[in-house]
Amino acid sequence: MSAVALAVALVACGGGSDAPKATQVAAKVGQEEITIHQVNQLLQGMPAMEGQDPKVLSRAMLDKLIDQQLAVNQATEAKLHRSPEVVVQIESARRDILARAYLQQISATVARPTADDVEAYYRSNPALFAERRVFNVQELVVPFSAAQQAAPNVLAELRRLAQSPNGLQQAAQWLQAQNIGFASGTATRAAEQLPLNALPQVHALSDGQSTVLEAPNNLTLVQVVSSQRLPLAKTEALPRIEAFLFNQRVNEQVTAKLKDLRAATPIAYQGEFAADR
Repeated sequence: MSAVALAVALVACGGGSDAPKATQVAAKVGQEEITIHQVNQLLQGMPAMEGQDPKVLSRAMLDKLIDQQLAVNQATEAKLHRSPEVVVQIESARRDILARAYLQQISATVARPTADDVEAYYRSNPALFAERRVFNVQELVVPFSAAQQAAPNVLAELRRLAQSPNGLQQAAQWLQAQNIGFASGTATRAAEQLPLNALPQVHALSDGQSTVLEAPNNLTLVQVVSSQRLPLAKTEALPRIEAFLFNQRVNEQVTAKLKDLRAATPIAYQGEFAADR
């Protein structure tokens, strides 16, 4: 419980013999009640602000809930909750809340990485931490399309040209001659902004060198124009690694669970979607 939410709870419980009887109701709007729990939910979603009076902030949240309830009362009186558009939105919100609750239930069962796990990841990824670099690059991106399928030697040719001192310009000229579309540009990217599977390739390059990265939807010829070594302190890296590894484990667990559920549940695509299967 946050300090502000705790303050609201203490006010509700009273502090002495002259205090009002403890109640979980913060306000009544007509016949509807707004509870302290609702106020605390809003407070917990707010960033901490130093110097903010908890009582003032909790009263502001309560007033916000009162205004919301007034609007809900009017919408209900006007039977807006029965309109097709609102019914769809309510059902969508319900589905989203239930799905997130289930995924949170799964994540609660995932073990957090140990100190040894975190240390091992730090040691095995020097390009992200101890040897981290920021790269200034020129890129030439070739999307996969019917044109690329008609020229199956694109990858081999780009790899050959990447070894040339002026490979980027030569590659652009060759692609134009083959009527193959591409995009080009410059960028500054830190090591962590590169795809993890491509980082070792780029990290191995010296300034002025080039390589070709393969992705599901494109080929990218990357030339490192210049780079700067900016290591990430270990004390700063370890908490990030722990969070990353935990999120990775959660994603793997969720993916595996959903795969099992798909296998165990009859799913029949209908209409135009059936033709795509």
